[in-house]
Amino acid sequence: MGENAGARAKRADARRNEKTLLDAASAVFVESGVDAPVRDIATRAGVGVGTIYRHFPTRADLIIAVYRHQVEACADAGPKLLADNESPHAALAQWIDLFVDFLVTKHGLAGIMQSDHSGFEALHAYFLERLVPVCTELLDAAAKAGEIRTDLEAVHLMRGVGNLCIGAEADDSYDARRLAALLITGLRQDG
Repeated sequence: MGENAGARAKRADARRNEKTLLDAASAVFVESGVDAPVRDIATRAGVGVGTIYRHFPTRADLIIAVYRHQVEACADAGPKLLADNESPHAALAQWIDLFVDFLVTKHGLAGIMQSDHSGFEALHAYFLERLVPVCTELLDAAAKAGEIRTDLEAVHLMRGVGNLCIGAEADDSYDARRLAALLITGLRQDG
């Protein structure tokens, strides 16, 4: 029985370590793009480069894991933001900020996965399956509270925000978050 407890503790420790690596890689990718040196990720995570390669043998493996990690973080954040904010509109605005950070990384993913169209399509389907319902919940809550207009579908808002993020990684003066915030402000009900 002690052996099983040790194995569970080790698995939990391995999950924490992987989360630390993915959090570090996410932050570095948002700041520097998906071509950032692995040593920058290792430094941010407080580990050696070899540790990253043990978990993620190729850059594509790391990028895909970061993508999934960020999808889950965005999905988990929606309900928490609704619970923590008095205003559903404020929760939506904060969630869109997280979504913008995610999209900056996502644009780099397309270049990495050009040779694996089916893999990219599977990740995109996963993205839609996990995030459209969360965005819908946020929009519905803000509409029910009378804070925003009711004639917008989540997938259309997400596509619009995505389009605002195109090119952000190539121009340091372009602030996709600011433009997305203007879009979210524009959802407010008149009156």
